[in-house]
Amino acid sequence: MASMETAAEHERILREIESTDSNCIGPTLRSVYDGQEHGLFVEKLDMRIRNHDREIEKMCNHHFQGFVDSITELLKVRGEAQKLKSQVTETNKHLQDDGKELITSMEELQQCRVQQRNIATTIDKLTHCLPVLEMYSRLQEQMRAKRYYPALRTLEQLEHTCLPRAGQYRFCSIMAENIPKLRTQIRDTAMTQLRDFLESIRKHSEKIGETAIRQAQLQRSLDSSISTQPRALIGRRGRKEAAALTGAGTDSGGPGGSPASEQDSGILDVEEEGEEDEVPGAQDLVDFSPVYSCLHIYTVLGLRDVFENYYRKQRRKQARLVLQPHSNMHETLDGYRRYFNQIVGFFVVEDHVLHTTHGLVNRAYVEELWELALSKIVAALRTHSSYCDDPDLVLDLKNLIVLFADTLQGYGFPVSQLFDMLLEIREQYGEILLKRWNIAFRQVLDQDNFSPIPVSTEEEFRHYTSLFPLQDPELEKLPFPKKLPFSEFVPKVYCQLKEFIYACLKYSEDLHLSSTEVDDMIRKSTNLLLTRTLSHCLHYAIKKKNVGLAELVQVIINTTHLEQCCQFLEEFISNITNVPPDTANATKLYGTSTFKDARHAAEAEIYTNLNAKIDQFLQLADYDWLTAVQGGGTVAASDYLVDLIAFLNSTFSVFTNLPGTPTEHATLPGKVAQTACMSACKHISTSLMQLLLDPEIRQISMGALHQLNADVKECESFARAGPVAGFQGDTLLLAFSDLRQLLELFTEWDWSTYLADYGKSTCKYLRVNPHTALVLLEKMRETSRKNNVFAQFRKTDRDRQKLIDTVIKQLRNLIAQHHA
Repeated sequence: MASMETAAEHERILREIESTDSNCIGPTLRSVYDGQEHGLFVEKLDMRIRNHDREIEKMCNHHFQGFVDSITELLKVRGEAQKLKSQVTETNKHLQDDGKELITSMEELQQCRVQQRNIATTIDKLTHCLPVLEMYSRLQEQMRAKRYYPALRTLEQLEHTCLPRAGQYRFCSIMAENIPKLRTQIRDTAMTQLRDFLESIRKHSEKIGETAIRQAQLQRSLDSSISTQPRALIGRRGRKEAAALTGAGTDSGGPGGSPASEQDSGILDVEEEGEEDEVPGAQDLVDFSPVYSCLHIYTVLGLRDVFENYYRKQRRKQARLVLQPHSNMHETLDGYRRYFNQIVGFFVVEDHVLHTTHGLVNRAYVEELWELALSKIVAALRTHSSYCDDPDLVLDLKNLIVLFADTLQGYGFPVSQLFDMLLEIREQYGEILLKRWNIAFRQVLDQDNFSPIPVSTEEEFRHYTSLFPLQDPELEKLPFPKKLPFSEFVPKVYCQLKEFIYACLKYSEDLHLSSTEVDDMIRKSTNLLLTRTLSHCLHYAIKKKNVGLAELVQVIINTTHLEQCCQFLEEFISNITNVPPDTANATKLYGTSTFKDARHAAEAEIYTNLNAKIDQFLQLADYDWLTAVQGGGTVAASDYLVDLIAFLNSTFSVFTNLPGTPTEHATLPGKVAQTACMSACKHISTSLMQLLLDPEIRQISMGALHQLNADVKECESFARAGPVAGFQGDTLLLAFSDLRQLLELFTEWDWSTYLADYGKSTCKYLRVNPHTALVLLEKMRETSRKNNVFAQFRKTDRDRQKLIDTVIKQLRNLIAQHHA
């Protein structure tokens, strides 16, 4: 069985060898050698080869004649083939020779086609690459020129349009890798320029504000001179008109052109103007292109919110710095001016940014900043203005605040709080004026000689009447030289009052007040000047030491004329304010009452001084209260009283301008002279009465009463002589009636009449007080007791003593009855 299988396998292998390609016989033979019967297979193979050889030999023998015939034919054909070969070779030679030129042309044509294809491919690639290169070259130029916003736009176009079309090239990859770096560089550079811009405008805010304020000042001057021309707001609203009026340029760095300026950090151009009337606008001083450029760049980068927050934060910080005043700002006007210039410069920039950037700052943000600024400005001005004691500086400060407010109002900022604050400062200004005029009035009073003004020529007279509204036709008719009734004090004070009114009016200008309000403010301030300052100065002059009667008389005359001029002051105020004095609810001047009070004070001082002079004479009185009654003849008046009466006669004759008296002094008004005379007489009477009743004088004799009676008679003679005209009848004698009736009662010893008629209107001694009589009687009783030691030996003395005791008893009963 094994040999049969082996023979079958060898047979299969042989058939496979015969039927397959020689290249694939290897695996078949390997299967033979893998077995153990390869020797047998070799024998089998040799047998198959011999079989094939026998078949080949059979076939050859069968086809030999045909083969010979074929060889014979082939030999014949070889000759023909040689001829054909020769012909083909020759033809091929000719063809090769002829085809060389064609091949050369074809090769050249092929080369041209290749070149043409390469050129077309190159053109196509360059068509996509050249825009990239051009765009990148433009980008580099813009970066070198620092035109970052166009560079950013170029970068966006390069990244999203050109590079995708160019394909995958190394330079494209490099460019793509550099794009984020360039974008970051542009963003950082733009932010650096913005920081430089913010720092620059912080430094130059004062210059910007100064220019804006000059614009407002110029515009206000134009408005006042050309009332028919509408107000063209300088700044963002009327820029063209302002440029035409002030000669300012019209170039601006606004966003209407290219957002990225060709300049590099040319943020501020603060060159001085060539002509004073050419005031450039804030836009001409500030290059806002860094702001616009940075805003556009951050917008393109999708970081607009970041930029807005940063800008607002930085500007808020700068606002706090600008609003912080210097500690010594109040010392000079330049300190206030620099402060206002910086604030105006800050808000002019913000206003321009508000109206040119479309959302970088909004109205709410600007209004918030302005509210903050307004509160700090008002607080700072209140604090620093309170240190000021110079009215000129306060007035200049007021004008500066008004100009500051008008400037910002022209840019649309509400400034009503500033004008309210100016009204507060108005009160302070009024107090400072009162202090200055207090010094002025004191100087006028100290320098015044309190004498009527002598005038020797018509020019001098007109000079004084131009200073003071004197209306005295009788005085004008008098020939020169003559004297004005008042002293230099009157015209000087009147001029000072007018200057004060002008000073008040200056402050009221440009405060947007009505004529009625201005008139009311001036009148109230003038009333304060009259009732406080001038009144105090007049009382000071009246009350100070060493003021003589002549000076007091002149003060009365001066205040009388000043009182009369109050109506002219009323008219003066009405003329400068254009408000009629009879307007309803108009404040009236208190000058009349002020000068009346001063005149009354001077009159009272005259009475006081005159009484003090009388007291000096009365201190010389040296009565002998125990003197006996002189036997026969009249008792002469005391020397001191004679001198006192002479002094009074001289005084009243001088100050009432009696005939034959000198007129160097002012004439005392009639009523004042009468009151002074009556006051002097009453004071003499009262002093003599007090002398009688003085508790230190315990004893009084009848002789002393006779001496006092003689002195009273001398006083009554003075009163009858009429030292001052205008008294009716014996009115002046009434001053001595109390003393006269008392002395008559004692000298005539008419006690029965006094006791019987007491309490009746027809009583002869109606003005004698029982208490006074009792005190005097007790002093006489003491005298009688001590001086009449031996009174009990003389019947008359005893009777007199009893009579005195009886009268004293009756007086006490009378007093007790009336007291009950």
